[in-house]
Amino acid sequence: MAKVQTVQTNQGLGMLILRLVYFFFIGLWLSGIWATMAWVLCVTIIGLPLGVWMLNVLPQIATLQPQTKNLYVSETGEVYTSAIQQHNFFLRAIYFLLIGWWFSAIWIAVAWGLSASIIGLPISFWMFNRVGSVLTLAR
Repeated sequence: MAKVQTVQTNQGLGMLILRLVYFFFIGLWLSGIWATMAWVLCVTIIGLPLGVWMLNVLPQIATLQPQTKNLYVSETGEVYTSAIQQHNFFLRAIYFLLIGWWFSAIWIAVAWGLSASIIGLPISFWMFNRVGSVLTLAR
């Protein structure tokens, strides 16, 4: 079996400062509007695919955080991604209908409320990154 390496990149301090300025002047209010629109789309069932996509890019809207992919490089130089096994579709659908739609609204509201304070920012960013999982059990 070939040895696999994981590659990570760092963006540097300049990007961090830009992301902080963006968050405080644009990302804070825009993420609230974006999350509300996405949640309303998710509840309509017809808008669910667009709403889930909007929730998945919420960290990028709030903080310009680039979407990450796990890329693996084998000894032969092949680069590939690894897909995570998802829960059963019917389990995810039942979860969404019984729990996900209302619990995700509370989750988003708490995350957005925490983002209004400096102390709560790390927790709110962690919560924003997991909205899709709270909504539909997506991994």
